Amino acid sequence: MDLSKTKAFGTSRSLINSFNALSEMEIERQAPKADEVLIEILYCGVCHSDLHQIKNDWGNTLWPCVPGHEIVGKVVQAGSAVTKFKEGDTVGVGCLIDSCGHCDSCHEGLEQYCEGPVSSTATYNGYQKPDGSGYNTFGGYSTHITVKESFVLSIPDSLDSKRAAPILCAGITTYSPLRHWNVQPGQSVAVVGIGGLGHMAIKLAKAMGATVTAITRLEEKRADAKALGADAVLVSADDKAMTAAELSFDLILATVPDSFDINPYINLLKRDGKLIIVGVIGPFKEPTNNMQVLFHRRSVAGSLIGGIKETQEVLDFCAEHNIMPDVQMIRMQDINDAFDKMEKEEVRFRYVIDMQSLKNN
Repeated sequence: MDLSKTKAFGTSRSLINSFNALSEMEIERQAPKADEVLIEILYCGVCHSDLHQIKNDWGNTLWPCVPGHEIVGKVVQAGSAVTKFKEGDTVGVGCLIDSCGHCDSCHEGLEQYCEGPVSSTATYNGYQKPDGSGYNTFGGYSTHITVKESFVLSIPDSLDSKRAAPILCAGITTYSPLRHWNVQPGQSVAVVGIGGLGHMAIKLAKAMGATVTAITRLEEKRADAKALGADAVLVSADDKAMTAAELSFDLILATVPDSFDINPYINLLKRDGKLIIVGVIGPFKEPTNNMQVLFHRRSVAGSLIGGIKETQEVLDFCAEHNIMPDVQMIRMQDINDAFDKMEKEEVRFRYVIDMQSLKNN
């Protein structure tokens, strides 16, 4: 295989202002080293982070940018020292492909919080230092990827490989805080935002035994939220309903990807309740009302994706509880249209790219 001619879809700095910028390009993939596997990518989820990165919303994008960190594929070549995987295995790659391996976070299986000198390495956009001190990596919008064995996940046989990809980001991003803050049967959990992350959060929290309320801006999403398993739906634009729901929830998971006003949601927490941010990266629209935080000993916290051990855990949890993302399959060539629709909230609830479309192009 000539890895120097791997097909991919990506963008460069010169095209970014047009936004409909992703187009076919060639990238180089290295042959697997002793501890690496070469994966033929079968399916790749489309995350809202992909959209943020190609627009450089966070000011850290490295160019050229080939997105994609919800990857399901098959091992086509394993390095000589690889013991966990063999040719033909169905595997996954999530948001990370490396970390320092030596810091406290890495030793505890929390590679996403790596404290090493170069931090963790993202599946795409690499070691994110656009000042030139970083290095780039290319993601799953491509036909193949080479990854260190220790950052590759096993996809359980009972999971539909066509639908499993979003578990590797949307799934772990919501599972990790639910587990870390020890959600128990009977607790009241609310999920703000019923999109790619939010729809997985509802399913996971329900499987953990929580009573789950979906919070959405749009009345028309009520039926969708109930179909996902939500016990109740709260429309945030309904001031009376929001007031009536104050002091109701043990934990709120905020999955909204763009800036919003956090304060109405803080008011919904019980005493000692926790509001966990997993969507927006950046400031809130309004300053946090610390009076409302202090008076009921509430907490506002954040959570970032999950480590490799925990990502395998959520894959196994989904297999055990028959949880699958709700997806719409697209061709690689339709990615720009998919981004447009994602911005307009017209996706139910995650796009997944059939990478055969790129191989056959």
